[in-house]
Amino acid sequence: MAGFRALAREVRNPRRHITARRTSLRKCLERFAPYGHRATWHHLCTRSGIAPEDRKPDPLRLLTALEELEEARTLWLAYEADFAARRRQEKLLGIRQPSAVDDWHLRTWGGCDIIPCENPQTHPDGRLADVLRRLIVAMESGPGSACPVCARQDLMWREDLDRYPSAGPVCGDCGIVVPLPLLTTEALSAARRAVRESRYATV
Repeated sequence: MAGFRALAREVRNPRRHITARRTSLRKCLERFAPYGHRATWHHLCTRSGIAPEDRKPDPLRLLTALEELEEARTLWLAYEADFAARRRQEKLLGIRQPSAVDDWHLRTWGGCDIIPCENPQTHPDGRLADVLRRLIVAMESGPGSACPVCARQDLMWREDLDRYPSAGPVCGDCGIVVPLPLLTTEALSAARRAVRESRYATV
């Protein structure tokens, strides 16, 4: 199975048919897709001006999408290298149990479903790398009261998520499933209350 960099070379290869190059970019998302495969694809298409179902996109637009994906992957892999080095040092000091953030991070190792989007067409607007930078800052800052990506407090607890985790707080603005360790107990309680209030409002 080809790795991310080999697939990226295929996307850039002008001798390959554009449909095959598009397929290679889709396969890149099997190795790195911060919002999940479908949402990350929709995000890249939206930002680069590609119709998601276009089988023969403009090559320059395809390369624009690839470059944004590569930028984000480079950032995330650097963070993971720092994370691994820190955990090794902590183990040498006798700190064996990872923190809640570290435990969550281990489940996203490699860069797939880092901050999944429940609706593939609702995702953060900014560049992937910028969004991941905000996420990293939030992980290093400790639990907060708002979405770590868009800073909105419009969070609602969902029990029917179609992925791991199967339940969690979803941002009503940017659409991400917010990692539990990044929210305070009060913020999580508010997200659960928002669900109850929404149910009562529809009765």
